[in-house]
Amino acid sequence: MALYFPRRMRGRRRRTQRRIYIISALLIIAVVIVFIYGLGSSGEDEGETVQPVIESEAKEEMQPPEPEPVLLEVASEPTSEPNSQVAMLIAEAVELVDAKPPKIIEARDRLNEVLPMPMSGRQQAVVKRQLSELANKWLFSRVVFPQDRLCGAYEVEQGDQLRTIGRRFKVPYEILMQINKIARPEALRAGETIKVINGPFHVRVYRSSFTMDLYLQNTFVRSFPVGLGKPGMETPTGLWAVKSDGKLISPTWTDPMSGKTYEPEDADYPLGSRWIGLEGLKGEALGRTGFAIHGTRIPEEIGTAGSQGCIRLLNGDAILVYNLLVPEYSRVEVVE
Repeated sequence: MALYFPRRMRGRRRRTQRRIYIISALLIIAVVIVFIYGLGSSGEDEGETVQPVIESEAKEEMQPPEPEPVLLEVASEPTSEPNSQVAMLIAEAVELVDAKPPKIIEARDRLNEVLPMPMSGRQQAVVKRQLSELANKWLFSRVVFPQDRLCGAYEVEQGDQLRTIGRRFKVPYEILMQINKIARPEALRAGETIKVINGPFHVRVYRSSFTMDLYLQNTFVRSFPVGLGKPGMETPTGLWAVKSDGKLISPTWTDPMSGKTYEPEDADYPLGSRWIGLEGLKGEALGRTGFAIHGTRIPEEIGTAGSQGCIRLLNGDAILVYNLLVPEYSRVEVVE
């Protein structure tokens, strides 16, 4: 028997069903909105805090490694006879320096190209001396010469710091202070123009002659006399890098042989004014640690084999080299 609903009840039932359908539809829409925007906003929050880090790490992984520098090859054993071609090129470089106006960069590059050529010891000394004198003009001054690929001018922007500028050009901020005569790093002002150096610097140490040659990229700058490791504790040959945390000013040091600890104020403190820690990359240096370039309070140690393997410099030279070598990028090559 079929059920019969009065007209009023049938209308009421249809209205109730319609409400149920509307409410159900609204609930479905609400769930969809919550799902899309609720989870979506959570994903955006994660993107703001996590995703940039992941992208940054990915970019760092994708960047090619810094190529190892190829320093200028200079003959460690000069010839017994002068090279006439070298003599001619030296004379040409002198003419470039004496020109009006002086052609400093051309002379520098000409002499740097001469340096790898076979020549007598006297000629090599002349070339290095002239390059050192030119470095006082193009490098260790505020002058920026036109067409110099190694130095340039930089306009300081709002928020710049000397440390970050130095890192950008792969040189320590101390050398930027020195050549621009900036008394304090915080004295840097937006809008001013400073001289910058396109680093990094590298050094090559010759064990046979107790000398260290300094290069900016692949251009010779100057030489320093050094002290090296004594017999049985020779300074290892090979390629070294300046450690990321290796640059220190007069650190406390414990002698690994005697166990004695030295403080900077001690009268017999052996490290001098600066310490540049090294880590071995190639050759006998591979995997070696504990070695460094450092100063000394005893000038007589320079030019001798008396250290425990470290490379000693006169204190003034140690400060200059400290202001030039930059962690991770600068290389120290030790050859026979």
